[in-house]
Amino acid sequence: MFNKLRNRFLIVNMVIITFIMLVAFAAIYTITYQNVRHDIDMELNQVSEFFHKPDGGNRGGDQRFDGNGKQPKQGLMDKPMDARYPPAERSVSFSLFADEQWNITATDSRFDMDDEFYRSAIAEASASSSPKGQFTLDGNRWAFLVQNFADGGHSVVFLDVTAQQTILKNLVYTFLIVGLAMLILIFFVSRYFAARSIAPVKEAFDKQKQFIGDASHELKTPLAVINTNADVLLANSSDTIADQSKWLHLIKSETERMKTLTNDLLYLTEMDDAREGVLHTDMNVSEAVESVILTMEAVMFEKELDLQYEIEPGLTAHGNSEQMKQVVMILLDNAAKYTNARGSVSVTLKKAHHGTELIVSNTGAGIQPEHLGRLFDRFYRVDTSRSRKHGGYGLGLAIAKSIVEQHRGKIFARSVPNETTSFHVQLP
Repeated sequence: MFNKLRNRFLIVNMVIITFIMLVAFAAIYTITYQNVRHDIDMELNQVSEFFHKPDGGNRGGDQRFDGNGKQPKQGLMDKPMDARYPPAERSVSFSLFADEQWNITATDSRFDMDDEFYRSAIAEASASSSPKGQFTLDGNRWAFLVQNFADGGHSVVFLDVTAQQTILKNLVYTFLIVGLAMLILIFFVSRYFAARSIAPVKEAFDKQKQFIGDASHELKTPLAVINTNADVLLANSSDTIADQSKWLHLIKSETERMKTLTNDLLYLTEMDDAREGVLHTDMNVSEAVESVILTMEAVMFEKELDLQYEIEPGLTAHGNSEQMKQVVMILLDNAAKYTNARGSVSVTLKKAHHGTELIVSNTGAGIQPEHLGRLFDRFYRVDTSRSRKHGGYGLGLAIAKSIVEQHRGKIFARSVPNETTSFHVQLP
């Protein structure tokens, strides 16, 4: 499922990026093409003006006559060479004069080209319906501009634009190579980030799946007990309520357990959904911890546990006082459950670094190192039998962690097996 999600994300990403690249390349090519065409038109007009100046024709070029022996246009050779202006230096250009039937009457060129080339060029120009255009001849690209005379004759200026066309062609090749290379690179980068993007989704899905499985498992036991006791009641329907009180008490006890479990589950869900919605203010952490300790003193005394505490007064933090009391209550209740007989529980609240640190320690069997990293996972229990004996579901520490993280703090555990276990809460 997640592979399909990753592939869909990757395909959508590649389609969007490819479309953007095509639009960008098309825009760049269009702008470049328009600029090249504009430069060609400007240069063609400049060459045309040069060839049609009264003193500009046949500047060092050859003059040719048609088969009827007509002379070239007058004034083409009536000035000395040093008085003539050279044509545009960037491109090869020449001019042809033709009669009404497009027969060449004269040429004006600095380059030695054969008659067949000129006839082919004039044929291309005469075949065009527009006075301006381009064609390919002998492997080169030529632009031409036709001017018509009043007597029906024509003057055609030709300009070699092969270099400009090569620029456009190379630009297309460059786009193809760069675009292909970028798409390949983007594919692997997108694949990497797609995998990373769905990783939290996969993790949340796995946790939700595990959560549902664990919750279902936890609910099976009380439901089975309730169902069994209900069957006993039904099997002895003639007995009085007093006679059936044992089974009724068991049903009520398991109902209370289910109520506690569902309340904890709902609380965790609310914590996950409303992390930013809880009102946080400046609170007195010292007072919050002391109030919980006063509540738990009677419990510790009843269990014959030694409760010691050292609270530094006046310590404050930004958060929710009631939630922090709940964290302290969870940690003290957890310590009271797992402290050895006639053991001790200690609470320390002190200023540490740039914040406040709460340490709740207890003597007892301790926790093996391999379990420390998972203590705060939902439904996780180091010793299932002992947890069931104490009525735990493995949700208390998960709730404490959720609250501490909501306060941008840290919570972790340290333990020395068969000696002590301590839980540390650090608040900024």
